[in-house]
Amino acid sequence: MSTHDRLSRWVAIGAIALMSAASGAALAQTHYGFGKPATQDQIAGWDIDASPDGSGLPPGSGTVEQGKALYTQLCLACHGENGKGASAAALVGGEGTLATPKPVRTIGSFWPYASTLFDYINRAMPWDKPQSLKPDEVYALTAMLLNANKLVPDDAVMNAQTLPKVRMPNLQSFKAAKNKENMVPGVRCMKGC
Repeated sequence: MSTHDRLSRWVAIGAIALMSAASGAALAQTHYGFGKPATQDQIAGWDIDASPDGSGLPPGSGTVEQGKALYTQLCLACHGENGKGASAAALVGGEGTLATPKPVRTIGSFWPYASTLFDYINRAMPWDKPQSLKPDEVYALTAMLLNANKLVPDDAVMNAQTLPKVRMPNLQSFKAAKNKENMVPGVRCMKGC
């Protein structure tokens, strides 16, 4: 390659860099008029997480029987009879499969906290109308699904006090490492936990 060709190439690269910087600066100064700052009410509407200790759970309650009726109406089409799965994932079953080549990750076999179930239903279900359920409906569906996974009795009532007391079978798999040697952020403890 001749000196002239190399010089031409560097000039072209420099011109492209300058144009990119100029257009980036112009974009940074451009205001498109989209969006507006969120209000405190809007933020509160999305601040709906339920923690394992029960903080964040709203007032209300629901029974297994109430949950069965709601499940039939809202969930059966996707999650199948008794949560065994259909077009959407199974919610029930999977016990003893996590260490197999084909683990079945369900509420009863995999999830570490019952409050996670409440949180997920409250936040994302039904899929076509997320956040449309009232707290009593979410508690009822949570009670029904925990019962279907044999984690609470038929007469269980779920609310902000009872739900955090439900002990999930796979909780131990999610415990954080207890010694510094095994503490790696974002990595589940594999030994000596």
